[in-house]
Amino acid sequence: MLGEQNNSEGQDTASMQKDVMQNLLMASIKEQRRQRRWGIFFKSLTFVYLFVLLIAFIPGDGQDAGALSRGKHTALVDINGVIADNTDANADNIISGIRDAFEDKNTAGIILRINSPGGSPVQAGYVYDEIKRLREKYPDTKVYAVVTDVCASGGYYIAAAADEIYADKASMVGSIGVLMNGFGFTKAMEKLGVERRLYTAGESKGFLDPFSPQKAEDLEHVQGLLKNIHEQFIDVVKEGRGERLKNDPRLFTGLIWTGEESVELGLIDGLGSSGYVAREIIQEDKIVDFTPKENYLERFAERLGVAMANVMSTTITGGQAPLR
Repeated sequence: MLGEQNNSEGQDTASMQKDVMQNLLMASIKEQRRQRRWGIFFKSLTFVYLFVLLIAFIPGDGQDAGALSRGKHTALVDINGVIADNTDANADNIISGIRDAFEDKNTAGIILRINSPGGSPVQAGYVYDEIKRLREKYPDTKVYAVVTDVCASGGYYIAAAADEIYADKASMVGSIGVLMNGFGFTKAMEKLGVERRLYTAGESKGFLDPFSPQKAEDLEHVQGLLKNIHEQFIDVVKEGRGERLKNDPRLFTGLIWTGEESVELGLIDGLGSSGYVAREIIQEDKIVDFTPKENYLERFAERLGVAMANVMSTTITGGQAPLR
């Protein structure tokens, strides 16, 4: 009995020693992990600090809005791509750049450099109205639209607000019209044996549904909408261009013309690039870019902040999921 008791006590002691060793080993591993995470954190912090210093001391070319205090200049605002609420060429972005250009005391003239196939008439209308307002507020600051590849539809809607419009001889200009398009699938559904089930509250709520037969009254209503927006577009162009427009019945049909043809039709005032307009028309060949641009450093800092927060959270919790 005594031997068995001693044997049992020896086993308990060995088990306790084993547990203590395991606990010490786990504690050592956790401590190493914690130190490694802190090391990663401080290395990352050092990298960010050096990166920010590098960005801060990289010399610029002096041709952006940061050069406002460097004397007279020609202000440039780019309108590039489809004009829509969810693109870079949205009304808020464009208007922000134009306002900054007008408000700067060193701006000798403003160039709207346009390369756009058009887009939302609402977004284009916002920009047009704001340019007209700012031109009245700052009558000594002229606005010139310069077309690169294409200035069509909503792009030309905005250009019409400028004092003068210039383009390259091969630029595409015009498309003064409005469109709405879609598809109809009723015959395909019949062949496939698909039945359309559409439930609405409101007699015309489902009008223009592509899976339902087209109704004459729906088509008439849409044609009225398009006609009304087209007339608004025509009025804007006539207001902006005035007597410079030629009396040509093709002007408002939605056709598009080259820069050379556009001069003859009165859609633009002459042929020339942004550099030409700055140098010869505004007579300030120094161009300062007022186009709003995404701040990549801020976006990088925001993402880095999230990453750092995750590292800190992991460090504090020792790699374990936080209590919830």
